[in-house]
Amino acid sequence: MNINYEQVIKNITPVNKEVGQAAMAHINNLTKPLGSLGELENVAVSVAEITGEEFPVVSPPGVIVFAADHGVAEQGVSAYPQEVTAQMAINVLHNGAGINVFTNAINGLIRVVDVGIKTDLSEEGLIVNKIAYGTKNFAKEVAMTRSEAIASIEVGMRAAKEIIDSGAKLLIVGELGIANTTASSAVVAAITKSEVRSLVGKGTGVDSKALEHKINVVEEALQLHKPNSEDGLDVLQKVGGFEIGAMAGAMLYAASRKIPILLDGFICTASALIASKLSPNVAEYMIGGHQSVEPGHRAALAELGKKPLIELQLRLGEGTGAALAYPIVESATKMMREMATFESANISK
Repeated sequence: MNINYEQVIKNITPVNKEVGQAAMAHINNLTKPLGSLGELENVAVSVAEITGEEFPVVSPPGVIVFAADHGVAEQGVSAYPQEVTAQMAINVLHNGAGINVFTNAINGLIRVVDVGIKTDLSEEGLIVNKIAYGTKNFAKEVAMTRSEAIASIEVGMRAAKEIIDSGAKLLIVGELGIANTTASSAVVAAITKSEVRSLVGKGTGVDSKALEHKINVVEEALQLHKPNSEDGLDVLQKVGGFEIGAMAGAMLYAASRKIPILLDGFICTASALIASKLSPNVAEYMIGGHQSVEPGHRAALAELGKKPLIELQLRLGEGTGAALAYPIVESATKMMREMATFESANISK
């Protein structure tokens, strides 16, 4: 399946504000006081604008979990060994992970894509589009070549095309990759120009000494490579990850098809920042899913201009937070389609 990332990006147009206005007019005529459903009303309008449909449908959601390893794990920035990436991918494929539970609960479609796991897996159901056996250690050299960065984006685009063609009406992207909070911290720091110390969290649960080391690794990498904050490909190439690129590509493709994107946590939102630097319109297709405990997530959401729907102190990744927030988005669209108007219910305004 050939996909050209530049052509996909060209196909991302601004959302339809006129449809959004029609949706708001309908909401204001529903049997409730004006504005009484608060943020739910704004979600309904956003989905209408994204899809170009006044009465949109977001079921079933499609969940894609991208898995890849990171060379920077060599620096001892994670509480877990690198083999855990492959082990967790197998767990998802065996329907045993958190994202499986929550995807099943919302009757979603799910795919698992190997975009750069350090070992070869042959599990049934795994989509293998490996760019390389993990990125390079960006503490010492750039994470990937420019052509690898583009390839990772195109892997994500192809995965999104497949799941949307299979019927997905909303996209959730998640990830597996030991050390990917380190890469995401570097990406978010590069794009938001925030102080690294304010962004870096404990990831999988490192102690205070290891956290200080992680901060130093990110600071030194940014000083070494000096990624261009306005060039998403440059940031991805120098300090990103293959799964981060793939998630960005999936979002870009979804936007080109007018499919809503429900953002997950820190790594997903770092990917969204890269996507936003590749397309001026893509952020309009995103809805903030949840607020994670990773400190950099707040900065990334703010840069995108997104407010999270829920805050449950999550830090798992995989797409879990977005899957948990999905019923709110679905409820917003059902409100549009199923709630009575004052006229239909013969209720006086």
